[in-house]
Amino acid sequence: MNNKILTRRGLGRIAVIASAAGLARPALAQAPREIKIGLVTPLSGAWAKSGELSRMGMEMAVDEVNRDGGIKSLGGARLRLVTGDCGDSPEKAKSAAQRLLSQEPDIVGGAGAYVSSFTLAVTEVTERAGVPWFTLSYADAITNRGFRYVYQTSPTAQTQAEEGLPTLVELAEKTTGRKPTRLGIVMDNTASPVNFTRGLRDGGAQKLGMQIVVDETFTPPLADAGPVMQRVRSARPDILLLLPTAVPDIKLTLEKLNEIGLGKGRLPAINNGGPMGSPDLLRVVGKDMLEGVMFITATWGNKNTQALNDAFRERTGEAWITQDSLSNYAHVMILRDALEAAASTDRDKVNTAIRAMDSTTGAATLFPGGRVKFDERGRREGAALVIAQWQNGVPVSIFPADSAVAQPIWPRR
Repeated sequence: MNNKILTRRGLGRIAVIASAAGLARPALAQAPREIKIGLVTPLSGAWAKSGELSRMGMEMAVDEVNRDGGIKSLGGARLRLVTGDCGDSPEKAKSAAQRLLSQEPDIVGGAGAYVSSFTLAVTEVTERAGVPWFTLSYADAITNRGFRYVYQTSPTAQTQAEEGLPTLVELAEKTTGRKPTRLGIVMDNTASPVNFTRGLRDGGAQKLGMQIVVDETFTPPLADAGPVMQRVRSARPDILLLLPTAVPDIKLTLEKLNEIGLGKGRLPAINNGGPMGSPDLLRVVGKDMLEGVMFITATWGNKNTQALNDAFRERTGEAWITQDSLSNYAHVMILRDALEAAASTDRDKVNTAIRAMDSTTGAATLFPGGRVKFDERGRREGAALVIAQWQNGVPVSIFPADSAVAQPIWPRR
């Protein structure tokens, strides 16, 4: 009889212990040791260098967060970056996002996928999964779909077109005393250049007093730049919008521009996006051919980012920090702040924290406009453009003036 009683009591104690252990499991889930954030970016194909630079920026930020104690509101949980290679097409990008989220279902947030066409495909996947996702991609369509988990930190392509060309025309007139009136366009057919140029064709150029005298579009990769650039030579524009998005295509068009006697700063060539400032471009093209080429971008090294630039160079061996690295470094820091505020790895709570952000410190200082606040569509409010120019083998910011590190150089013709 006593043995039975003792047995029941023992079983009761075991049940209490098991119950306590069961209650402890959710508490542990609220303070994980590791928090996964994702990156989907080209790590192979024509855009691989930009993808590599994107990964470098995120890895640097993850290491800094972990070195500084992790996510403190979650018991010092460390960040871990997991990546997917989106290759060279929207279809591959979509598959990469699906595969990454299937293999890593506990990803809390992420960033990518560099090329706007790829980002459009990837964010269809991340939105359905409810994963907060950041992008530096420019296409207006990315945040025109009513999505609630997608955040665009760059000014959109339309905004850059509306503000970029007028700014360049003003710089030209101020520097040379002559207003440019003839515009040339050479571009690939990816989403960002398409968005960038749409308004110009629909009357934007005419409003600026400019005539589009050459308008050429190609599908990357470009096999032969000769015929396209010969048409540029015949038309003799005052400004050439040179809008390939992949380094190999930029190389081909610049080489051909030089061959026809319009390179090395003789014709103002302006790109839209970070690839024109890639360190790889300097290695494969050389500084003479790049001299004077300008590019409009979402963010670039300036007076406020010198310390970060130096740390990036020392860490990676790259010559300077690019838009790809700088923006994605900042994306990690925004996610860090959202995780701290949410004190949770629940995606919806993290997303709510992002929606509530309004900061002019931390990551905000890395972006033109100096503010991290997102509107209803997920666009960063006050996002402003940067113009950089190759000068003596280095791409330096020349606009806006308050953070620029050099004065613009415009060829006098």
